[in-house]
Amino acid sequence: MSSELLDALTILEREKGISRDVLIDAIEAALISAYRRNFNQAQNVRIDLNLNTGTMRVFARKEVVDQVFDPRLEISVEDARQINPNYVVEDVVEMEVTPKDFGRIAAQTAKQVVTQRVREAERGIIYSEFIDREEDIMTGIVQRLDSKFIYVSLGKIEALLPVNEQMPNERYKPHDRIKVFITKVEKTTKGPQIFVSRTHPGLLKRLFEIEVPEIYDGTVEIKSVAREAGDRSKISVHSDNHEVDPVGSCVGQKGTRVQAVVNELKGEKIDIVKWSDDPVVFVANSLSPSKVLDVMINENEKATTVVVPDYQLSLAIGKRGQNARLAAKLTGWKIDIKSETEAREIGIYPREETIRLFDDQVDSDFEFEEDLD
Repeated sequence: MSSELLDALTILEREKGISRDVLIDAIEAALISAYRRNFNQAQNVRIDLNLNTGTMRVFARKEVVDQVFDPRLEISVEDARQINPNYVVEDVVEMEVTPKDFGRIAAQTAKQVVTQRVREAERGIIYSEFIDREEDIMTGIVQRLDSKFIYVSLGKIEALLPVNEQMPNERYKPHDRIKVFITKVEKTTKGPQIFVSRTHPGLLKRLFEIEVPEIYDGTVEIKSVAREAGDRSKISVHSDNHEVDPVGSCVGQKGTRVQAVVNELKGEKIDIVKWSDDPVVFVANSLSPSKVLDVMINENEKATTVVVPDYQLSLAIGKRGQNARLAAKLTGWKIDIKSETEAREIGIYPREETIRLFDDQVDSDFEFEEDLD
């Protein structure tokens, strides 16, 4: 029995990553439970588990007292001194109480309890591993689907991809490999529960970190992300290194870097714009691919009025207002777009202080045609 037990502990320690001490504690707890349940004993006991010989012995622990009220937990001074004359009150006496058939009963019960403790330890290890992966990206394999979730295998555990976190332009099938963004890791009574997303803006950010070395090493920073998953997104980028073009770094040679992200997101269109700490410039850039004539800001309401050429009005607003909506999310400013003609009619354009820097706007080299119908 001892060699089998030692072999089992070694295998579990190596393959499951559970320390031997944890497993021994689980076995001892199982044996105490088995003894109390099968022999109707409620006394305080200790298990002596000898891994070298494979023997198991049960010792009852009793406190030495002047007057015994519960013989299962206490022993008189007189009786204790018959065992050892040095015992005094409040000492603890250990007496072997191992039943003859304890080994067989204990083995059956211990197997169940040890299995449970091993499972709990594994869950703890998995939780510790994945709690550090919150807001990170992983590649998983679709296992199955139901009306509420898609179950995605992340290796040691299945993650849950809720319906509202699934991209509307995607259809998932078992065995599909997909990249997911870990939004939440919870500890439950049934073990760790991991929720993932395909629509979270963080997924877009992490994908660019994978594809763009300058983002990964910190040379280029993604300042903000606005996303309508499966349809269109905008990101703003910045670099403190004036020799680095942050937009060009994200686009890549002939658009290869941004195209890799687009492919992973099944054709989601992406605008990459240059971030600026000047809200006039940033708002103008954010409305890419539209050109901007002027931006008037209201600091108190954090609102802007943007003037665009008449022929660019539809492009600036976008289909169902999407371009303007994403620009507002990206910048954090309210954006009211007016055509040049309308702005002239109400007398807000041109202004003497109009700043015409917008011809130098740096937008994404990755362009796509906008359906304006």
